[in-house]
Amino acid sequence: MNILMMTNTFTPHVGGVARSIEGFTVGFRRRGHRVMVVAPEFESMPEEETDVIRIPAIQRFNGSDFSVALRMPGSASEAIERFKPEIVHSHHPFLVGGAAVRVANRLKLPLVFTHHTMYEHYTHYVMENSEALKKFVVNLSTNYANLCDMVFAPSESVADLIRERGVTAPVEVVPTGVRLERFAKGSGPGFRAVMDIPEDAFVVGHVSRLAPEKNIEFLTEAVAAFCKVDARAHFLVVGSGPSEKDIRKIFSRHKLADRLHLAGTLNHPVLVSAYRAMDVFAFASKSETQGMVLTEAMATGVPVVALDASGVREVVADGRNGRLLSDETIETFSSTLQWIASLPADRREEVSRQAEETAKAFSMERSADKALAHYEALLTKQPIRRDEPYESWTGVMRRIKAEWELLTSVVDAASASLREPEEDKT
Repeated sequence: MNILMMTNTFTPHVGGVARSIEGFTVGFRRRGHRVMVVAPEFESMPEEETDVIRIPAIQRFNGSDFSVALRMPGSASEAIERFKPEIVHSHHPFLVGGAAVRVANRLKLPLVFTHHTMYEHYTHYVMENSEALKKFVVNLSTNYANLCDMVFAPSESVADLIRERGVTAPVEVVPTGVRLERFAKGSGPGFRAVMDIPEDAFVVGHVSRLAPEKNIEFLTEAVAAFCKVDARAHFLVVGSGPSEKDIRKIFSRHKLADRLHLAGTLNHPVLVSAYRAMDVFAFASKSETQGMVLTEAMATGVPVVALDASGVREVVADGRNGRLLSDETIETFSSTLQWIASLPADRREEVSRQAEETAKAFSMERSADKALAHYEALLTKQPIRRDEPYESWTGVMRRIKAEWELLTSVVDAASASLREPEEDKT
């Protein structure tokens, strides 16, 4: 089978969507299928890539670490036609996602869309606190999903949510699998030595993009509160992003700077050693569709303490492989970390074993086989006719563009009026 993946983010960008696409691509190719990926250019991307088409893009859009793809050049369209795809799989409802609809329409192919992201949690990268924009992106992703022959949801809770929002296309739950073989080795003690973490420390770990949508400020305050009551506690953070400065400030304010260890962005195999240096994985994000880092931590036997949220509750079984918290308070989160730290050795070993068993249930082998089965089922059917829905979609896009221009002009005008008094003083 020839599978065309079309995405706004891909390696070397570090993030859940990029890692998901990379993982499925490897899984499909191992099973003898061909995969072509269409993605934006990124800084430091590999010079040699197999079956990857890069589209010119604006780097570090609006101060983020994302690229924004520009129009797909004719050479990319020609390469796609030479590839002769049988399935088009889109990973975003805008930018390259729009091109995916056009490719599927032109070549009369089934179109699959993975609803990776709750996009309303990311609108602050474009406009601060805009409820109107949040509503737009929810409508945009819902309308886009209804242009597709099938929608993959990474978790049951996301499947339920998007159906409630009006997705009528068939929805199937296909989580991103963890590549278990990549987490079988690694040296926790070695990583602790490199990061100057004491051998006998109790290490709370976290891996993510360090950004507001990950609820980093709450998480850091909760871990700091735990560190203040447990002298053995240290905080190991893997990742980078705009919230890194907030993590530093919070630990400095609590006079705990010597127990904070910022490792930056890590890739395999060093990332595995970082996970193995942790005693518990702490997670407070409420914007996930699937907690990939949770299954990665569990693959190394690390239990998880997390807030109850979509994409998390499917992974964390309270009291078995970690703790799932419905009470979002610093006191509860901190005391739960203390509960993990206080477990007797045999109980901690059992929780660790249950974590590893959970990771096996989310293996990439299972997820790749599930996705391929859905692809094959689609190939036995006629792709849906999306001419009229596509016209409606383009109409929605035009309206969103008009509203967006209106919103940005209002914000620009307000910003200018606020600046004027300062400018008058000079």
